[in-house]
Parts: sequence; structure tokens; C-alpha cells
Amino acid sequence: SRKMLTNISTVLRAGAQRNKCDVHKLDEAPATQVVMTRDEGLQYYRTMQTMRRMELKADQLYKQKIIRGFCHLYDGQEACAVGIEAAINLTDHLITAYRAHGYTYTRGGTVKEIMAELTGRKGGIAKGKGGSMHMYSKNFYGGNGIVGAQVPLGAGVALACKYMGTNELCVSLYGDGAANQGQIFETYNMAALWKLPAIFICENNRYGMGTSVERAAASTDYYKRGDFIPGLRVDGMDVLCVREATRFAAEHCRSGKGPILMELQTYRYHGHSMSDPGVSYRTREEIQEVRGKSDPISMLKDRMLSNNMACVEELKEIDVEVRKEIEDAAQFATTDPEPQLEELCNHIFYNNPPLEVRGTHPWSKLKSVS
Repeated sequence: SRKMLTNISTVLRAGAQRNKCDVHKLDEAPATQVVMTRDEGLQYYRTMQTMRRMELKADQLYKQKIIRGFCHLYDGQEACAVGIEAAINLTDHLITAYRAHGYTYTRGGTVKEIMAELTGRKGGIAKGKGGSMHMYSKNFYGGNGIVGAQVPLGAGVALACKYMGTNELCVSLYGDGAANQGQIFETYNMAALWKLPAIFICENNRYGMGTSVERAAASTDYYKRGDFIPGLRVDGMDVLCVREATRFAAEHCRSGKGPILMELQTYRYHGHSMSDPGVSYRTREEIQEVRGKSDPISMLKDRMLSNNMACVEELKEIDVEVRKEIEDAAQFATTDPEPQLEELCNHIFYNNPPLEVRGTHPWSKLKSVS
């Protein structure tokens, strides 16, 4: 298969020349000369395109009132998830906040299961009971609705990895909005004391809800916020930058050096959630500029085409296949039945004998089955 050698230290981002990787308390840095095979490139392209189309379809279904409640879309940030997953194993562990549709997919969920979960149907990945913010799969601990709360949980998973001696690690993701939470700093301290195999990743998409990072944080160098924990900052819009940084971080953890921090500079195209049009605190021009100059899918596509790793036709073919997969999943998500009321209290415990659960008042009893 054709290989491509690309120098990731000279790629343009958002019109400004950037040093691709800033490091904190590290003697070495991730590789700047990296190899991507044709197959890898096509795989990254397909995965990112699937995530993008899935989110656009969710946006459409939400506006049709088929999806209700909280819904946070990941379009624009696809290179983060795909780059991270390309550098760790599926046996490693991952936990994130509520912008979780993309990670549910990269962790092994199907588009069908994710879409059906969004519409609250039986065939959803959490049987229609979790919705947008609460999806899970093997070695993926969700989808967490409380800001920053997933980070201490991730440290607990990393502690389990160390305790069991499995040579696995846990990636805990949070946003720039959660980065000022006290529990995150408590977690840094414990992780460093116990030398946990934990990668803490701040997906900095420049706005915590409607507040820009400059207005929310006295220091926006999130990768230095671990103080005594080494950190690195890379372009989160470039799948190869993210992959190499994660590979470097994973080696750091597996060699017993303890936790490491990463900051991925990324951008979300939609508002914070579906109730946020996303244009009251930033200009439409800003969004268009990022889309035009730093779109993760376009950047990968251009790189592959300019290096003769793929032709326009085969990428178009992938687009057609992805669109069909999304349409089929949306069809399933709108026709699959909703779960029965009797199933409301099931799966509270794992592997437990059936028990009675109190309903909305003391005399209504519901049954819970594992």
C-alpha cells in the first residue's frame, strides 16, 4: 500500500502558522515526521465522514422534534476522536462528557444503535433509556451529564488498570468549560501521587457554552494546568497531529511514568447544545473561516489527494455509502418501538435477583430485573 510521509510541523491552521506541538515538563515531543498508509487514510476519512453525517442527521431529527431533550453535537471535532482511537487499543478505556455520539461510534457502537438511542427506542445502545448524553459500550463509560465528573471516574478506571496489572490505560476527556472544575485538580493530584496510567485530554473548542476561553480562564494554557503533570498541546483539527500526540502519551503511561495531559485545539460548528444557535457569542464569519481553512475532513481529503493516495471518485463513493448508512439508521430510529413501561426499572444492578423499586409514590411498586 502506498505510504505517505507528511511533515506535520508545517501545516497551516486557521490562517496562522503554528508550532504543531507545545510541551510542558517533557524532554521529548511527539514525532513530526509521521507515516500514514493509504488504508489508514481511507479508514480515518470514512469514520470522520460517518460522524459528521450522523450529527447532521441528528440536527435534522431534532428540528423535526423526533429527538427531544439534551443533545450536544460533535461536528467539527471529529479529528479528536479518530486521532485518539487510532493511537490506543479497544482494550484501553475511555470516558467522556455529554458530547459523546462520536466516541460511542469509535468505541464500537453502530450508527443504528446511536440514532435509535437518540430517538429513545428499544434498539438504542442503552435500550432507549439513556438518550444523547448516556451511551455506553465495552470499555466506554459514557456519556456523563455532570460537568467534569467523568474525570475522577476515569482516574478510578486508570487505578483499576494499574491494580489489575493489565498494561491498559484510561483516556478521560473534558472540555475547556470543565477545565476550571475543582474535582479535576483533585484528580490530577491523586493520579500523580499514584502514578496512574491516565491520559487527561482537554478538548478545547474555544467556548464553554457561550463563554470564550479568554473570559473564563485566567490561564488558557490548559496543557500546563496539571502543574506537576507533563502536558502537550496540539492541533485538534489535524487527525495525524492528534494520533501522534496520543501515541506519545500512551507510551508515557504504559512505561509507568504516570499521568499525562493533552490539550487539543479544536472547534465545534454547532452551538453548545440544540437550544444554542451558536452565533450570539461568535460571528458566522469565524465559523466559516474555520470551516474553510481547518476542517478536519477537508484537510485529510486534500492531503490524500495531493499525495496521490486516493482519487476523488473513491472518496465520493465512500460519501455515498456513508449517506446510505445514515439514512438507513435514521429510518430504523424513527420506526423502532419505544421501550415498554414495564422495562423502566430494569438494569439498575448487574446480575442481581429481581427486586421491587418504589415508583413515584410509596404504594406504586415497579419490578427491576438485571
